[in-house]
Parts: sequence; structure tokens; C-alpha cells
Amino acid sequence: MKTLKLTLAILFLVSTGLLVSCKPSSQAITYGSDGCHFCSMTIVDRQHAAELVTKKGKVFKFDAVECMLNHLKEVDATKMAMFLVNDYNAPGELINAAKANYLICDEIPSPMGEFLSAFGTKEGAEKAYAEHGGETFSWEELNTRFDLTN
Repeated sequence: MKTLKLTLAILFLVSTGLLVSCKPSSQAITYGSDGCHFCSMTIVDRQHAAELVTKKGKVFKFDAVECMLNHLKEVDATKMAMFLVNDYNAPGELINAAKANYLICDEIPSPMGEFLSAFGTKEGAEKAYAEHGGETFSWEELNTRFDLTN
């Protein structure tokens, strides 16, 4: 009887561990070490990196938002659980890409030359726009610009 209880307890713990480990979650980007999934460049810029997490929990890291968007042209976006971008004003902090505000501005270079930066707040994007000019976008508008609405 003790063996059966022990076996059931072990099975319960193992199955619980498997269920918890399958929950999609982001991973910290190791700047200067991790490579971009799209272009293979080493990710060093804490203001422009991005990350995708699939519903199965697989993580894809990118050195720039534009690399993530270009990768999304090649995959089924409905299989993604999380779209994350670095907040330009909080370097290294990943935020929800769908809630971010974006600025394309020639005065703020990004790693892949699209001059695309993400901001955690509308005020942050508006302040950068007021200082540098450019063009602001929502996530939906950015998807249209990168032709991801198909």
C-alpha cells in the first residue's frame, strides 16, 4: 500500500512539473551572447531587441523589432503566445508588443537600419517624436506597414 501511494505521489509531481514547464513564458536575453533568430547577429542593443514565444513555449530572440516582424512573415502568427519588444526608454525591459507605441525616425538608428524603436508609453513615443521627428505607429499600423495583415 505504501508503494502504491508513493508511486501515485511521484506520478502526480512529475505530471504537475510537466504541465507547469509547458506554460509559455519569456526568457531573459543575454546581451552580447544570444544571437538573433532572423539575421544571426549577436544581440547587443538593449533598446531595440525583441522576443517571440510560441504557445508551446519555444522562444525566439531578435536583435531588432524589424527582425521579429520579418520573421513573422515566414511563420503562422496565430501559433505565438507572446510578442515582446524592448522599451527604448527602459533598456533591457521586455514589454507587450501589442501595447507598445512605435517610432520610425532617422535620428534614432536601430540594429538593422529600419530606425524602428518601441516605447512602453504613448507619452514616451510622443516625446521622442517631438525631439527627433519621424512617424509614429501602433502595433496594428506597424503590422500593416510590414505587410503582416494577410
